[in-house]
This record gives sequence, structure tokens and C-alpha cells, in this order.
Amino acid sequence: MKLKKFGGTERRVYDLIKPITDELGYYLWDVCYVKEGAMWYLRIFIDCDEGITIDDCERATKPIDEALDKADPISQSYMLEVGSAGLERELVKEDHFEVCTGDEVRIRFIRAVDGVKEIVGILEGADKEGVTVNADGEMKKFPLCDISYVKLNFEFE
Repeated sequence: MKLKKFGGTERRVYDLIKPITDELGYYLWDVCYVKEGAMWYLRIFIDCDEGITIDDCERATKPIDEALDKADPISQSYMLEVGSAGLERELVKEDHFEVCTGDEVRIRFIRAVDGVKEIVGILEGADKEGVTVNADGEMKKFPLCDISYVKLNFEFE
């Protein structure tokens, strides 16, 4: 199950750098290759149990950059960014949902479902058909085709 399409470039980069992030003790959360304006960006999101610091990002950038330069999996120029998956990270892969079961999530819908565009609840599970949450004591399952994104919900105080 995957909410976000994983393009060929993202898959090649993921497969290339996963051994590097594993060796460094980081979890490779996601790889995004996007065009913003005239520039292409390759964004690598990492995580670890202790959280990610700027030093962690710097430590991971050099070996990732060297591997990308050597393998040259992307033909056009791009900006490489290595960063934390963040507190309100998007859940896009099956293992994301497994790791985050029991956590509070925010689901944004493509169009209103039962009159709302967004719902917050406790993630109970996910499969190829949909995402199940406990919202206000009620179990609700939403089809993947109705979901724009699922993110961890973090209330800043």
C-alpha cells in the first residue's frame, strides 16, 4: 500500500542510498524528487529514535552526495537536501503506517467526506483499501481514493 506514487528516479535513489542511511544508523523515511519553479530538488528525509539534528543531516549529506555523484542516477541538475522527516511527517508507505499505529494522525480528504475536509484521530491501521482511525471514540475507515494525505498530528503549545 502506498499513498504517494514512488517514481523511477525516487526508487533508484532510495535503493542506492538506503544502505548508506542504514550504516549511519538512520531510518530512510522518504525520497522526493520534485520540480519547484525552474529547479529540481532531491529531498531525502531521515529519522532515528533520538530525533534528527542538523549535525545528523550534515553527517548523512556527504556520503549520500558522493554515492549520487558516482552512480549518477539523475540526468539533469538538482539541489540535494537531506533533512528530518519532521514532527508532522506524512505517512506514505506501508511501514510508515505500521510504525505509527496508535499515534494521532490528521487525514486531509480530496473532497469533503461527511461534510468535512479533514479529520483527526488515532491511527488504528491501514491496508490497500483504506485507513482506519478512531475519531472521538468511533472507528472510521476511509478509502485511499478519498485521501489527499495522512500526517502525524502534533499540537504545538
